[in-house]
Order: sequence, then C-alpha cells, then structure tokens
Amino acid sequence: MKRWLGSLSEELRYSKSHEWIQRESNGIFTVGITDFAQEQMGDLVYVELPDVDSRVVVNDTVAVLESVKTASDVYSPFMGKIVAINKKLQEDPSLISRSPYGEGWIYRIKADNENEFDKLLSSESYKILTKI
Repeated sequence: MKRWLGSLSEELRYSKSHEWIQRESNGIFTVGITDFAQEQMGDLVYVELPDVDSRVVVNDTVAVLESVKTASDVYSPFMGKIVAINKKLQEDPSLISRSPYGEGWIYRIKADNENEFDKLLSSESYKILTKI
C-alpha cells in the first residue's frame, strides 16, 4: 500500500494535475499538491509563489516547485483571484513534503464560480487516476 493512499480525504477535491483543493468559506479555496505528487518530485528545494491579488484562469500556472530531480508547475483549478500565499514555503519548501495537506498548502484563491469545486475529482476518482 502506498504511503499517501491513506492521506486522501473525502472533504477535498483533486485535479488531474495532482493538486488538492479544500473549500474554505465565501468562495475561497486552499490549494496544494497531493502527497502522491510530492513523493514523485523528491526533496523540494525552491518554491516560486504567485502574487497576491493576481487574477488567474483555469489551468494557469500559479506556482513552480523545484526539487533536486525536476521542476513542476502548480495549476489553478478555478478562474479567480489569488488571496493568500504560504510565505513559509519560501524559507522552507520541505513543508510540502512533510505536510502536503497541512502546513504545506501553497495558495488560496477566491473562485469566480465556486460551483466548479463539484466538478473536480473525488478521492475515489483520484485513486483511479493514479492507478492504485
């Protein structure tokens, strides 16, 4: 059994590009990468975060993660405005590896249409995507 399998939550939604999305309140969502994604990347050494108040559309590159093995883009699941970033990641990118669903969140977005959340992958669909 994969280590990250147990970390999937029914309360979160997932993207095909391995982001997790958590509904907060007032149309705001927290976004990070899944444990599966961070495990594939290896040790993270740098995180390029978006600008707060920047507008993004679905599938825009919002952040860039660099590891000793590769670099990977983090995409937006919604059209909307970036309302917060996790500044702790600039000093300690390994937070993503240690706590991808907690302290390792990447950004928060105010979605133009919060109903788009329901169109994202459930944990069961994400398991199928990753062929577990």
